[in-house]
Amino acid sequence: MGVTANVVSKLEELPSASSIAITTSVNSYFDVLRAIVDVFATRHDLYVFYVTSTIPSKNIENLFGLLGIDSSRVFFVDTISHLMKEASTTDDRYLYIESPTMLEYIMLKVEYLARKYNDKKAVVILDSVNSMSIYNGPKIMSEFLHILVTSLRSWDAYMTIIAMKEQNTEEIHSMLNMVCDEIYDVEEGE
Repeated sequence: MGVTANVVSKLEELPSASSIAITTSVNSYFDVLRAIVDVFATRHDLYVFYVTSTIPSKNIENLFGLLGIDSSRVFFVDTISHLMKEASTTDDRYLYIESPTMLEYIMLKVEYLARKYNDKKAVVILDSVNSMSIYNGPKIMSEFLHILVTSLRSWDAYMTIIAMKEQNTEEIHSMLNMVCDEIYDVEEGE
């Protein structure tokens, strides 16, 4: 089985309202996204609320297009485009936040999406905890993740937190252990 199939298999084991951290290398990153967005969310008819602090949302959507991934049910909470002067507000699938330090606004935007699109369940992707940790201290980040995960449980949403192996620290790993039901480590060459 490949990375995509293994990640989907791991997600299938989880009940809704679960939180999982997926640690991956740069080499497996797109396979992980395909597993969550293209296979898992499609199979379970889920909305995808994608919080990005690494790559601008328009770039992610373009990558999805190149990979043949349908992104029509993906809604972005973009914390990086405004910093790069790339934010545009012409499409309601893109919600922009001025900075990854504005954690309360991230929670409010995700909750807004959950309220607005409540006709079916959602999977929330936080991409990536490493990038967000650059902008926020460990105590604030841990508190934010705890509140976000707890809030999403009340919406019966799946929570996936992506952590990049190349940037992981013991502090990030400990934080993920505290807030996630499970940590899944994607192995190279799966």
